[in-house]
Amino acid sequence: MRSCKEITELVSKGLDKKLGLGERLAISMHVMLCSRCRNFQIQVQFIRKAARRYIDQLQNHPGKNS
Repeated sequence: MRSCKEITELVSKGLDKKLGLGERLAISMHVMLCSRCRNFQIQVQFIRKAARRYIDQLQNHPGKNS
């Protein structure tokens, strides 16, 4: 099993590019057993969604947020 450091790096890497099957499986298996990495993954996903929603809001309502 990969270390927590390796898994958090993979989760972060997955923000910038598509991960391979082996990398995705490594994350999935690790987060089933490790609550800290599972929480990290959940937090990263939340931040990503929030950032996307904010960008969408800026694009759909220009001038409202300035």
